[in-house]
Amino acid sequence: MSTPVTLHLRAETKPLEHRAALTPNTTKKLLDAGFNVIVEKSSQSTFDIKEYEAVGATIAEEGSWPQAPKDHIIIGLKELPEESFPLIHEHIQFAHCYKDQGGWKDVLKRFPEGKGTLYDLEFLEDDNGRRVAAFGFHAGFAGAAIGIKDWAFRQTHSDEESLGAIEPFPYEHLLVEDVKKNLAAAGKTLPKVLVIGALGRCGSGAVDLCRKAGIPEENIIKWDIAETSKGGPFQEIADADIFINCIYLSKPIPPFINLDLLNKESRKLQVIVDVSADTTNPHNPIPVYTVATVFNKPTVPVETTVGPRLDVVSIDHLPSLLPREASEAYSEALLPSLLELPQRDTAPVWTRAKALFDHHVARLD
Repeated sequence: MSTPVTLHLRAETKPLEHRAALTPNTTKKLLDAGFNVIVEKSSQSTFDIKEYEAVGATIAEEGSWPQAPKDHIIIGLKELPEESFPLIHEHIQFAHCYKDQGGWKDVLKRFPEGKGTLYDLEFLEDDNGRRVAAFGFHAGFAGAAIGIKDWAFRQTHSDEESLGAIEPFPYEHLLVEDVKKNLAAAGKTLPKVLVIGALGRCGSGAVDLCRKAGIPEENIIKWDIAETSKGGPFQEIADADIFINCIYLSKPIPPFINLDLLNKESRKLQVIVDVSADTTNPHNPIPVYTVATVFNKPTVPVETTVGPRLDVVSIDHLPSLLPREASEAYSEALLPSLLELPQRDTAPVWTRAKALFDHHVARLD
């Protein structure tokens, strides 16, 4: 490329976020393609800074990105800290501000105030409208794992006790072994798990974890558009032991479950895993909780009047339970689009993302 693009990988600041948008492997491929890549030291990343140094990246201090030259592109995963200074750079990240989430205007307005640009990772799409890269599979996989762990915990503990902190696992097979051990400790009966959105990336991940954990096929209820098209709420959710919501919410829909169904003596449901975690979205199809949970406090109880305790898992960065594997898969999928950044004024993935940014900035007025 005539003028090399410089990507500045910022350190993540969201608590317990261990993933990275660029891995040492994808960093090397970008360097080989003529990019400049600056990587910040990170106190959270699953990748050691020496791994980036070994492939030739330039190393910067943690949190140094605001002082980077204006023509550097800042890349990260989760949203920026809640500060107010204007953003002067082009940013590639998940921003969670295009679907009227709580505080979306405060998040978005920083970009036009500094004449910066947001390329939201959630909306980088190919010509068929499919996301070029997504953490969906690992989100569903991790969400199902935590949901089953919580269900197993509920079988042997009182309603006053909550599942404790969960640490990330270096490899998938170690997480699966841990879930199997939890199920064995809970007794011989295995839970019935209902997955909505089972045909998508996220739902596929949830189903895969259930199978690998030893849940029999007849106990895995797989729903998608055909089963939900009539509109909720659905009694079948209350009849399951674990409900995993894996849909991508793009428009208002009737709720899948409500307190009327949950406050029946016949309810079996003990765990809801809201992988979508649209907690502050006014159209959240699971309007029975308002708290986003985190790995060191993974569940929040629903205030029901009858039946067993009902927990919700609503962690919005579930793939960080498997940070290395999730980052590798995501970054490799994102790489072809990153390689088009020198042509971002004409490359469709980036022009569409810029047009969407401009559209939502116009809504600020």
